[in-house]
Amino acid sequence: MRNVWGRRASKMLVILLLVPIGLGLFSLIVMWLWNWLAPSVFGWHTINFWQALGIFVLSKILFGGFRGRHMYGRRRMMERWEQMTPEEREKFRKGMQGFCGRSRPQSESDVPHQGPAQA
Repeated sequence: MRNVWGRRASKMLVILLLVPIGLGLFSLIVMWLWNWLAPSVFGWHTINFWQALGIFVLSKILFGGFRGRHMYGRRRMMERWEQMTPEEREKFRKGMQGFCGRSRPQSESDVPHQGPAQA
């Protein structure tokens, strides 16, 4: 039991260290890009680190991008796919043809297998 708690504690420590470092790094990147582009292109003022952090967080809130949303959407789409009739699947494929970088319709064998079906 002690080993499990030790692993959890070490994971939490790594997360508590990496999140602020990553947030700070992305804020510095936003600041450098803003200060490099915005004043010369748009005539806007330069910003400091805290303003860059605010812009970064605001963009995440407004435009999404927080981890976990993608997998939820994929799981939801797979559930909807399994409930479709073959005719509905074909209609969906034709509607998406060329939209996702594929120029030909998919066959049933092209759909990724998600493991054994659960009853």
